[in-house]
Amino acid sequence: MSVSLLAGLRRLLAYQPSWLRGDVLAGVTVAAYLVPQCMAYGELAGVAPIAGLWAILPPLLLYALIGSSPQLSVGPESTTAVMTAAAIAPIAAGDPLAYASFASLLALLCVLGGWARLGFLADLLSKPILVGYMAGVAVIMISGQIGKISGLELKATSLAGELLELAGRSSEINPPTLLLALGVLVFLLLIQRRFPAAPGPLLAVLLAVAAVWLFHLDQAGVAVTGAIPAGLPSFVLPFTELSHLAPPAGLALDKLRYLLTAAVGIALVGYSDNVLTARAFAARGGYRIDANQELLALGAVNLGNGLMQGFPVSSSGSRTAISAALGSRSQLFSLVAFVVVLVVLLFLRPLLALFPQAALGSIVIYAALRLIDIGELKRMRHFKRSEFHLALITCAGVLFTDILMGVGLAVALSVIDLFARLVRPHDAVLGQVPQLGGLHDVDDWEGASTIPGLVLYRYDAPLCFANAEDFRRRALAAVAAEPTPVRWFVLNAEAIVEIDITAADVLQDVQRELTANGILFAMARTKQDLYQQLSRTGFVERVGAERFYPTLPEAIAAFRGEGGARVG
Repeated sequence: MSVSLLAGLRRLLAYQPSWLRGDVLAGVTVAAYLVPQCMAYGELAGVAPIAGLWAILPPLLLYALIGSSPQLSVGPESTTAVMTAAAIAPIAAGDPLAYASFASLLALLCVLGGWARLGFLADLLSKPILVGYMAGVAVIMISGQIGKISGLELKATSLAGELLELAGRSSEINPPTLLLALGVLVFLLLIQRRFPAAPGPLLAVLLAVAAVWLFHLDQAGVAVTGAIPAGLPSFVLPFTELSHLAPPAGLALDKLRYLLTAAVGIALVGYSDNVLTARAFAARGGYRIDANQELLALGAVNLGNGLMQGFPVSSSGSRTAISAALGSRSQLFSLVAFVVVLVVLLFLRPLLALFPQAALGSIVIYAALRLIDIGELKRMRHFKRSEFHLALITCAGVLFTDILMGVGLAVALSVIDLFARLVRPHDAVLGQVPQLGGLHDVDDWEGASTIPGLVLYRYDAPLCFANAEDFRRRALAAVAAEPTPVRWFVLNAEAIVEIDITAADVLQDVQRELTANGILFAMARTKQDLYQQLSRTGFVERVGAERFYPTLPEAIAAFRGEGGARVG
């Protein structure tokens, strides 16, 4: 962790003054958004609302020092909050103290996943997955705000269900709430178009609060944040609190095993969402993140929350989108938000009492709309339909299953697509093209021709059990397709970086079959690692070390120098 901490400190020391305006505006606006949001997530997790605010303080501070993303906002979010409630409710026996202690212990157990160095899993997240994931998350974000902007408490949980319920209860919509929400959204969209550098969300927050105060909209049914509880978290070991609880709420071994199992699930969901969101914003912002450092940072964040009366957390796509929309360039925005939250908790709680929930909903919708990258979807559709379809499948998976299952489905399809390209890669018979130097795929050039009696064959993938038979079939087909008798077959191995024992046996079968037909087998451009592997199988000795040529011209010269001698 010390290496990651030093990296974070170096980033802060490399801070550029021109970033200050965007970071400060982003920090203040994110703080104004996260105060009511995190209180709601505290209730969602089953703890006191104040615990939601406590659970944002360690993440804001620790991630700013350890995380690798300059824009990611880490803290309470809906998925881990719901999973926390589902995990703890059956064992807390209705005891609020036990519930809070189990929540903190769960956060501590989630640290184990962060230190397992699972960052390699992020390598399976291709750009289509990122684009589709963000589009799906954006729709979920918008769906979650329908109740806020309409003034209704919707029972449906899916987007389609919420829209149907909204249509059926249209007479119950609170007009002042809807008008305020639409006004804030239109204001944000207009100011983005006319004045892209202006702090639109922050101005929208201030104008919405002013409207509630001037027109007494809270008395007209517009929901506001209300009073914010006072207090700061203290350092507490969950084990200590639980040890004083009598069964069944005490920390029995079976409860610890149960919590550990739940922590694994929450950690996987949290880490997947964290890395996925970080990489998505990194792709949009033109920078890179370190997946393992992200996981380590999230582990440290959950450690802090576990010791400071919090609960498991992950990244927030909505808060990250808001910070990015305001031009944040570094984690200074998190430190600014940290200070603002502290000030609010200590001194300024009454100022947010009139903050309308409808304005929050509009800000989230505005941020979500910016996550749907229509231009990138069009580019993928034009570039390769399979990439475009993968993005759509990811989006659909996130919307119609859940976030983790949707991403898992897309990753599985991405791996299948990658495996399919490995199993059936491109191959080429190389020849000469008039008035063009070098050797080229004869199928790509009009007028290209092979050297009579010589097949220069290239297979564009490592050889393994999955494509060995495909290699045999296509290599022998290339020989059979030649219009003149073939005397030499030279395998151009520039793309074959390694081979397994199954493919080595197939390669030996191909050499044996060609030799039986009077065709000499040779290889060119063989890498040393591959050569050593073939040597250990006895293949080099069988073919002859002299038949391994460093370059294709040397192989051609040998063919011509020996007159295309047939193998006896």
